[in-house]
Amino acid sequence: MQTLHATFILFVKDQQRSTAFYRILLDRAPTLEVPGMTEFTLNDGCKLGLMPENGIARIISGPLPHPSTAQGAPRCELYLLCADLHAAIRSAEKAGAQTVDPLADRDWGHRVAYFADPDGHVVALATEMA
Repeated sequence: MQTLHATFILFVKDQQRSTAFYRILLDRAPTLEVPGMTEFTLNDGCKLGLMPENGIARIISGPLPHPSTAQGAPRCELYLLCADLHAAIRSAEKAGAQTVDPLADRDWGHRVAYFADPDGHVVALATEMA
């Protein structure tokens, strides 16, 4: 399979609250913001989407549980390799992210700080170690 583009979509309780959080965290405006979907372009081939739980539930309910009753958060990790890690951490703090694990050197060669967004999704902010 050859993919041309990737959009990773987080199911959120409150689209407006999550949009405000990621606007600060990513330090950019959404490229799409309509009822039922917000998208942030991360780079030329990748976007982050925010979709209300009730919106996706209309599509998946039946074969799958409503996201709010599924096995709970955390259900994913958003791992962002950052050009300026300290600025990214300041943005996370400004956005009100909950610290999960403080900045530390990891054995896979990255310096990483872990946070949680308002829905409990794990957000890792990382840089390569010199």
